[in-house]
Amino acid sequence: MSTVKSGEHISNEGGIGLKGTTDIERIEGPVSVKAYLMCAFASFGGIFFGYDSGYINGVTGSPIFIELIEGPGVKALTTSHNSLIVSILSAGTFFGAIIAGDLADMMGRRPTIIAGCLIYIIGVILQSASHGLGLIVAGRLIAGFGVGFVSAIIILYMSEICPKKVRGALVSGYQFCVTIGLLLASCVNYAVQGRADTGQYRIPIAVQFAWGIILGTGLFFLPESPRYYVKKGNVDAAAGVLCRLRGQSMDSEYIQAELSEIVANAEYERQMIPATGYFGTWMACFSGGLWNSASNLRRTILGTSLQMMQQWTGVNFIFYFSTPFLQSTGAISNPFIISLIFTLVNVCSTPISFWTIERFGRRPLLIGGAAGMLVCQFIVGIVGVTVGFNKVHLENGADIANNIPAVNAQIAFIALFIFFFASTWGPGAWVLIGEIFPLPIRSRGVALSTASNWLWNTIITVITPYMVGTSEGNLKSSVFFVWGGLCTCALVYAYFLVPETKGLSLEQIDRMLEETTPRQSAAWRPTTTYAAQAGMNSDGFLKEKTEKIDDINAMNARQAPARDL
Repeated sequence: MSTVKSGEHISNEGGIGLKGTTDIERIEGPVSVKAYLMCAFASFGGIFFGYDSGYINGVTGSPIFIELIEGPGVKALTTSHNSLIVSILSAGTFFGAIIAGDLADMMGRRPTIIAGCLIYIIGVILQSASHGLGLIVAGRLIAGFGVGFVSAIIILYMSEICPKKVRGALVSGYQFCVTIGLLLASCVNYAVQGRADTGQYRIPIAVQFAWGIILGTGLFFLPESPRYYVKKGNVDAAAGVLCRLRGQSMDSEYIQAELSEIVANAEYERQMIPATGYFGTWMACFSGGLWNSASNLRRTILGTSLQMMQQWTGVNFIFYFSTPFLQSTGAISNPFIISLIFTLVNVCSTPISFWTIERFGRRPLLIGGAAGMLVCQFIVGIVGVTVGFNKVHLENGADIANNIPAVNAQIAFIALFIFFFASTWGPGAWVLIGEIFPLPIRSRGVALSTASNWLWNTIITVITPYMVGTSEGNLKSSVFFVWGGLCTCALVYAYFLVPETKGLSLEQIDRMLEETTPRQSAAWRPTTTYAAQAGMNSDGFLKEKTEKIDDINAMNARQAPARDL
C-alpha cells in the first residue's frame, strides 16, 4: 500500500504509478450516474436541518404543548421559554459542528456523519419522552450536536466527491433537502393539529427518528472521501474510491490524472501549511494577511461571514416564527396553511439553482439574490406600517387587521422573498464554503463556517421573540426593515468579497484565489496543473517526491502573484 504518516510527503513508492497531465481539461473523469446517485443520497442530510427548523414552529403553537410547559389554561409560551426551546438546538449544533471538524480529520468524513446520526437519534428519544421543559430542552441540545456533525461534514464530504462540472448543482441538493425537511415538518404539523392528546407534539418530534436511521444506514454503503485518504497518505485507497465515484478502471487516464492532481496539490498545500500539531492546525485557519484574498484568514472570514449573511437575510424568522406572528395579526384564519404555502415556495424554488448555479455561477446568484430579497423585505415593511399588519382594530376581544388585501399583499411579497432566497443564498452559501478551503484546513474551515451559521441562527432565534413579542419590542411589520437592511449588507458583501468558483476543481480554486481578486475571479482560467508544477518524468508519471518548496515558490514567482483586494 502507498501509505505515509500524516504530515510526511506523499509517495507512490511500491504502489500505483501516478501519471499526471499538463492538460487542464483532463484532470477529472466524465460525470457518471453513480456519482450523481451517491451525492444525491449524501444530500439527504439536509433533511435533518430542515425538519428540525420546521417542526418546532408547529410544536410551539400546539395548545397541548403550551399547557405542558406553562400550565393549564395558558394560551401561549412565554417569550423566554419560546426563545429557549427554539434556540437551544442551534446552540448544540454550533458546538457539534466545531467538534466534527476535528473528528472528520481523525476518523474520516463518513464515520463522523454516522456518529452524528447516532447522537441525533438519542436526542430525538429524549424529546419524545419529555413531560416538561427540562427534557425537551436537553433532547434538543443533544440532537443539535448530531445536526452539527451532519450539517458540517455532509457539505465537506459532498464537495470532495462531486465532479467539478456539477459540484454546485449537487451540493445545492443539500439545500433542496433542507427545504424538503421544512415541507415534511409543515405537513406533519398540519396533520396533527386537530389531535386532542400528546400526539399533537410527540408525533412531529418522533418522526425525526427516521431521518437518523435512513442516513446513518445508507452511509455504510458509500465510500470515504478520496481527498481524506490522500490527506492521510493512503494513495491506493484514494484511487479505489475515485474508481467507484467516476465509474472508471484503475488504469484509466482520468483516474491517474485526477489522483495525480489531488496528490500534487496536497503536497503543495502541506508545504505551505505544515502540520504543527492540534492547536497549530486550528491556528492555521487564521494565518496570513487580511488584505490577501488567498490567505487562510481571508478564507475563514469568507466562509464564516457567508453563513452569517445567509442567516441575516431573515429567512428563519419566516420558518421559525411565522405561525405565531401571523396569528397575532388576526387577518389569517389558518396560519398553518400560509406557513405551508411558504414552505412549498421554498421547495419549488430551490431546484432552479441546480441549473443557474452552474450556468451563471455562484457570484451572480448571490448578488442578484440579495438585491431581490432586500426589495421584497422593504416592500413588506412599508406596506405593513402604512396599511398592513400594523393597522388593526379590536373585534370580539382580538386584534384584526384593518386592510385584509394589504395583508395579503405582504404575504405575497414574503413568498417572493422566499423564492429569491431559495434559488440563490440558500444553496449558494453552502456550495461556496465547501470549495474555498485548502485541504490541510478544509475540515476545520467548513466546520467553522457551519458553526457560524448555527451561531447566528441561535442569536436570531433568541432575539426575534423579543423583537416581535407583543409584551416586548412588538415591532410587527417593522421587523422587515431590519431584515431588509441586512440584505443590503449582503448585496455589498457579495459584490466585493465573493469569488467565482464555477467549473473549477477544488485544487484549481486554490490557485485562482492566489492569482486574482473576487471581482476579477470570473475571468480567471487555469494555465497549468499541480502535477506539472510538482514535476513529471519523461513517461508522464508524477515524481516519487515532489520538488522542494523553493522550486515551487520559484514557479509561482513566474506566474501572476496574489493580488490584494
